Amino acid sequence: MRNAHPQGSSQALAGKVAEWLMSDNMHHQWLLLAACFWVIFMFMVASKFITLTFKDPDAYSAKQEFLFLTAVPDTGRSPGETHLPEELKPTGKMLVEPLVYTQRLELMRNVCREDTLRNLSHTAISKFVLDRIFVCDKHKILFCQTPKVGNTQWKKVLIVLNGAFPSIEEIPENVVHDHEKNGLPRLSSFSEAEIQKRLKTYFKFFIVRDPFERLISAFKDKFVHNPRFEPWYRHEIAPGIIRKYRRNRTETRGIQFEDFVRYLGDPNHRWLDLQFGDHIIHWVTYVELCAPCEITYSVVGHHETLEDDAPYILREAGIDHLVSYPTIPLGITAYNRTKVEHYFLGISKRDIRRLYARFEGDFKLFGYQKPEFLLN
Repeated sequence: MRNAHPQGSSQALAGKVAEWLMSDNMHHQWLLLAACFWVIFMFMVASKFITLTFKDPDAYSAKQEFLFLTAVPDTGRSPGETHLPEELKPTGKMLVEPLVYTQRLELMRNVCREDTLRNLSHTAISKFVLDRIFVCDKHKILFCQTPKVGNTQWKKVLIVLNGAFPSIEEIPENVVHDHEKNGLPRLSSFSEAEIQKRLKTYFKFFIVRDPFERLISAFKDKFVHNPRFEPWYRHEIAPGIIRKYRRNRTETRGIQFEDFVRYLGDPNHRWLDLQFGDHIIHWVTYVELCAPCEITYSVVGHHETLEDDAPYILREAGIDHLVSYPTIPLGITAYNRTKVEHYFLGISKRDIRRLYARFEGDFKLFGYQKPEFLLN
């Protein structure tokens, strides 16, 4: 009997040990299971982060830009039906263009078909237009110059692509606009057959911005901060505008924005333009510069979204691996509504309406809204 108690104690102790071991084993199993779930969860979070980080930014840009486009006129197609321009139709591979770029071309073509705007949207493909288009034969690219919309940087891109300089940083500033040294041929320098061949087969693009803001930029650049190598703006063009369009003849100050607006809005401005010659390209309409209703462009970029549009254009032209668009200073491309309203403050509604009438084609072709100060 004395041996029974120790045997029972041993059995009880063994049972507790076994129970503890089982409990400890289950504890480890739960810890291992929890660890596995944690690893899976972290992997899912990391995957989502990587997806968002490397997602094409053009998709978001397209969605935002589309909100600011004017409504596309009804062309008789059923709701939801999308008409793609000829050069953007699927060719057996996935169409990767963000919606906004196709939408811009569609809007432009619809406005080109409006008979009421024909005089404001159509122009002949004259030597003046061909002089504005620069050629890169090596990569089959045509670029139409629209002054005061960041064209200097695009010229630098083409200069590098044409092989005149190895990099954008090595191009001297005084060479960019010197067409005898920069290696940029104009389309007008080719024969008629060669011109037509390039217009039909090359990648073609140009850049636009809000028409009124572009005019303000031109006025500031040429009459306020006029560079020394362009003295004719202050000494020849400004006096000519003042003599013809200044209402207060006792006013002796230099040219004012009001004088400039009155000159541009005059339906008979062309007689004075002829005296100014090619200098006036800085405030000629996009229609007169690039003939968007006569030439089938591949892409129309907007200055306001250039951060997205520049990489897109390089990619679509197939040159993004060869050259990059120069860094854009923060905020320089954003539309400045306050600045525009400030410049037009105090100018008569009549003069502003006449100015808008001249540039209405530019506003409508490229989806820019009519200024609010003209709607009151």
